[in-house]
Amino acid sequence: MSLLLAISNCVAQSGLQSFFKPSDTLNIKRQKAVFVSEAAFSAISLVGLNQLWYADYPRSNFHFINDNQEWLQMDKAGHVFSAYHIGRLGSEMLQWSGSGTKQQLIYGAGLGFAFLTAVEVLDGFSSEWGASTGDVIANASGTALYVSQELLWKEQRITPKFSFHTTRFAQYRPEVLGSNFSEQILKDYNGQTYWLSANLKSFFKEAKIPKILNIAIGYGADGMLTGKDENSVIISDLNQPKSRQFYLSLDLDLTKIETKSHFLKTFFSVFSVLKIPAPTIEYSANEGVRAHLLYF
Repeated sequence: MSLLLAISNCVAQSGLQSFFKPSDTLNIKRQKAVFVSEAAFSAISLVGLNQLWYADYPRSNFHFINDNQEWLQMDKAGHVFSAYHIGRLGSEMLQWSGSGTKQQLIYGAGLGFAFLTAVEVLDGFSSEWGASTGDVIANASGTALYVSQELLWKEQRITPKFSFHTTRFAQYRPEVLGSNFSEQILKDYNGQTYWLSANLKSFFKEAKIPKILNIAIGYGADGMLTGKDENSVIISDLNQPKSRQFYLSLDLDLTKIETKSHFLKTFFSVFSVLKIPAPTIEYSANEGVRAHLLYF
């Protein structure tokens, strides 16, 4: 029995290894599967977003708004992050199918910009919101960050990352900042931190530096109950001015871990969107310099 289980386990691992291994040449079936799955995911996501987010608000003629001063630009950082990683995923899926570099960069990396621009169109037809030129620029910046590194270095040396911790502000406006943990991850900008994580070995190839060691610069903001109005309009006794935070921290690049398992390589690639908790130095105008043993 143990021999049969061992054989079965080997077969399963071999199947996973074969499935996750990128094709050396163009695999038409894989490429079609990628295009179909990306189109289906985008369509379902946009339809679902339209029903869950926009259906309760009246429609309007397409219009633009200027929201560049809202939320201390945390939402713009989120757009850069999202466009980069959706595009990275699209590019890596085409690489898995054996598609050429040109297709990876145009159709794969462009997926993030195309999808998020479609979301802006939905915003533009909603009376509650409006299309934002700042969001479009942030989307393009995220895509450009990925494409430019592939063209310049043929690798991603600088990666946008994300971390989150719960804050006390969500309790004051749960309808805006989220009423539970999953909502707060998306809505409570006070607890979000966006990072640019740079792999040191990629820049200093001759230095004796661990391949997985990164240094990360982070940006966050605090004290926000509204986009740009003063908090006193909402909570009169909340004496918390809005402020920006800047961070310097260590990080790990999981994609640099050497392994022959294509499943693990995929796993590390997916979770590379998250900043690893690590010792961190924080600076803000309100608090000055502070040190965190572990920050996330």
